[in-house]
Amino acid sequence: MDIVLMGVPGAGKGTQAAKLENTLHCKHISTGDVLRAEIASGSSLGKQIAGIIDGGDLIPDEMMVSILKNAATGTDKGIIFDGFPRTVAQAEMLNNMLGQLGRKLVKAVMIDLSEEAAVKRLCARRQCHLPDGSVHQIGPDFSPEDCRAQGGSLFTRPDDTPEHIRHRLSVYHQQTQPVADFYKTQGIYAQVDGDKDPQQVFAELLAVLQA
Repeated sequence: MDIVLMGVPGAGKGTQAAKLENTLHCKHISTGDVLRAEIASGSSLGKQIAGIIDGGDLIPDEMMVSILKNAATGTDKGIIFDGFPRTVAQAEMLNNMLGQLGRKLVKAVMIDLSEEAAVKRLCARRQCHLPDGSVHQIGPDFSPEDCRAQGGSLFTRPDDTPEHIRHRLSVYHQQTQPVADFYKTQGIYAQVDGDKDPQQVFAELLAVLQA
């Protein structure tokens, strides 16, 4: 079962993807995690990615799809794509890439969250920077106490301000609505209410995916 998990920043995609990964025995592929891992490896590709990001540019679509293809190759598990695609062009490239691997998306699920709820969540969120350089989101699975116990330091992202967040949400909606429409035409789009308790959201996700 290959799926795309969509949602505005703050919708809880990472949290829900981790739960789905454990319950459905899928492989969670987060674009952010994949890019960070490649950079941390010190490979020539990782250095190229770091240079692009440090320069304030976006990873080219072709490069991103190639990286995701490497991550998807060699597993017989279902895959949860988190953070990709964000444009219709990327959605078409993902379909083509999966076809090359003999795979196919079965669902694209939007975790729907109102703008006000997203702003409130993101303004309140904290992250933990550990001595090994990794960053963890503070939440149900990683508390401030866990952070301090591992010698980490708590911080708030500089772009987690109402003004920055509203801009990110505006950009997200402009990019992602056409992607949602794309998946609707393919008959694989579904939506769950992200403004509920995380466990209720998870139950809705499972019901949609197991229908």
